[in-house]
Amino acid sequence: MQLIKDKQVTQDNWAYIVDETPLKADYIIVSLVRWQQEREQLSKVKHLGLRLESDVELDEIASDLSHFQLIELYIPVFTDGRAFTHARLLRSRYGYTGDIRASGDFMRDQVFYLNRVGVSSFELNDQDNAQQVIQSMSDFSVDSQESVA
Repeated sequence: MQLIKDKQVTQDNWAYIVDETPLKADYIIVSLVRWQQEREQLSKVKHLGLRLESDVELDEIASDLSHFQLIELYIPVFTDGRAFTHARLLRSRYGYTGDIRASGDFMRDQVFYLNRVGVSSFELNDQDNAQQVIQSMSDFSVDSQESVA
């Protein structure tokens, strides 16, 4: 899979580690369930990311955000817009300054808006053209709302 970060194609060093699987990577992303079960051990990991599903309540993890260098917002289906809200709240309400990554089923047409609400990296599906996705981040030159990005 290709990764766009800060409007550039880049190497993805992060690996999502499925629950119950040994932690054998330097840059790991874990589920909220795993974080809640293994918090003490995981809080010692130097490069730690957290994957959030759309149905999560951000208040549950607000006090833990300092442990994560990356928050991955998994979008199960492109019509699920909760990742937009989560990204905006992570930046504006909770002051999260780390990398917010969109993954899952999102469309190129949504990238501009995801970027405006604070998403800084995008894990592309195999059929996406990275350069076209980067170009789509500049689709509009006039803003009607303030950006948190």
